[in-house]
Amino acid sequence: MIEERKKCIQDHSLEEITAIVLERGFPKFRSQQIFELSLSYRDWAESSNIPKSLSEAFSDYVIVPAKIISKVNGNKGVTKYLFLLTDNSIVEGVYLPNNYGNTVCVSSQVGCARGCEFCASGINGLIRDLSPGEILGQVLAINREKNGTKNNRAISNVVLMGSGEPLDNYVNVIRFIRLITSENGLNISPRNITLSTCGIPDKIYKLAKEEIPLTLTISLHASSDIDRQKIMPIAKVYSIKDVVKAADFYYSNTGRRVSYEYALTELSSKNESIDDLVKLLKGKQVHINLIRLNPVRGKSILGSEDKRAEEIKKILGDNGISATIRRSLGSDIDGACGQLRNHFLADGKKIKDFSEYSVIG
Repeated sequence: MIEERKKCIQDHSLEEITAIVLERGFPKFRSQQIFELSLSYRDWAESSNIPKSLSEAFSDYVIVPAKIISKVNGNKGVTKYLFLLTDNSIVEGVYLPNNYGNTVCVSSQVGCARGCEFCASGINGLIRDLSPGEILGQVLAINREKNGTKNNRAISNVVLMGSGEPLDNYVNVIRFIRLITSENGLNISPRNITLSTCGIPDKIYKLAKEEIPLTLTISLHASSDIDRQKIMPIAKVYSIKDVVKAADFYYSNTGRRVSYEYALTELSSKNESIDDLVKLLKGKQVHINLIRLNPVRGKSILGSEDKRAEEIKKILGDNGISATIRRSLGSDIDGACGQLRNHFLADGKKIKDFSEYSVIG
């Protein structure tokens, strides 16, 4: 049963928490204690230095806005999580260990309005946006579950590539990024944050002016408008030319090379499709992630063979276009966006009230 979302401490910066603490009649030093507690992702009752009078005065705020209710461990250390939010909505996150630093993939919305053919997160449409603190809460929950702290993080990279279209929740996503990159917070470098979008030109232009040097990743998945419209409804609104033009502006404003996601389907892998892709991006400062599709129940789109992926990578490289084949992590545990959530619900598992779940697990 969906209820009203509760306010959470993580929606606020240290300065804002300080103002609230003073407004409610407590000394300034209490704000730092509350802030530190929120970053450790421990509930009010787990604190050793916050008096009951203070926690009661903040009873209108939750300090753990996203609770892990289920997790699945996969190959190579990958873990997928289901988070329960305070209104009993659920979203997903994924932990991906790497030699260069551990990555967390988080959701920005409950569901998605975009309805891309290869993604399961939008099967039931968009339910609501997540607040900045709910997005941050996913990172904090996994950081704690992996025995990380504020000063010794278990996470070094964050990817906004879970359920939802981040640029459709623009204000809250930008707020989340500013919170997580704050020197007072987890202090994750903006360069270690990747925002993945299906391509909304006006929002990309806006993002380019935010002075946040993150990595922009665009889900292209086709090299012609006709083919892209078959798998991505947004392509009926914005042409590939418009999307690439906005991406070029992003690069010129930020100096950050744009990545393009290119799912290898029977359609997108054809010789003529790859020829068009080369013509579209040759000479630009871009990178292409070639993606071997994970199976998605309820979706009929089919991926191409691994041999063809290697052939395409070579063609792109021969034309001076940087390309890699994305490692297939998470497919053994319903790794695609929305898969685990839909599986959880399809199995008839009931969501208990938020308060009945423990903080972790």
